[in-house]
Amino acid sequence: MLGMSDRALSFGARAEAYERFRPGYSMELFDRVMAYAGRPVRTALEIGAGTGKATRLFAQQGLSVLATEPDGAMLNELRRHVPATVRTAQAAFEDLQPGEKYGLVYAAAALHWTNPEGRWPRMAALLEPGGVFASFGGPIRLADQAVEEAVRAARAPFLESDEVPSPDGTPPDNDMQWPGTELQRSEWFTDVQQSLIERRLMMSARDYVGHLSTISAYLVLPALEQEQVFRQIMRVLPETVELVADVTVHLARRRYGR
Repeated sequence: MLGMSDRALSFGARAEAYERFRPGYSMELFDRVMAYAGRPVRTALEIGAGTGKATRLFAQQGLSVLATEPDGAMLNELRRHVPATVRTAQAAFEDLQPGEKYGLVYAAAALHWTNPEGRWPRMAALLEPGGVFASFGGPIRLADQAVEEAVRAARAPFLESDEVPSPDGTPPDNDMQWPGTELQRSEWFTDVQQSLIERRLMMSARDYVGHLSTISAYLVLPALEQEQVFRQIMRVLPETVELVADVTVHLARRRYGR
């Protein structure tokens, strides 16, 4: 399997499919972030914005958003869907230079692609004192265990797993999950909170395979293997599938006096 950096830059080839098949985010998420902030938030920086699924949520509520994304094809797709008020920059998190400070810095299913070395001092340098950092996302799983097992067996000759492992090795049954675990250890952040937004989706089998085609573990397979694994998965799926698509939300506050 290719390294994390290869997987991180694999999405551009499927930018239109990413926009079509990946679910967006709800007002409940926006309300939760704003309630945590406890004060008006006017400016936001987004890390790894993809095609703008989260960008439009925050921009449509009146925040001034700078959406950053290292993949040019993903950024071009984003520009087709977000309000004209959104500023964009083709840049990886590690390329962002301290300067303008934001009331909110957030990452939607993207933080695990960033370099862990110096992550939190760099993040803090982008935030106003007392500003909010938010990370949210989570794997999408088949609700029916029997169908999940059938898909796992169909996938096995090509991939052992299609998930991204916890960046710091936190076990999946731990009360606090990554990146909350790292935030709790960081001297730059305080008041670390983790919560869950429950979400269930229904998709046709074909759309579910379309969703899988936007996941990095499949994207880095050779083209022939991609075709084969998707064909094998289609064979074991019912006509419609129910998905567990819960969103795990991590929130933290930039310390004052740092």
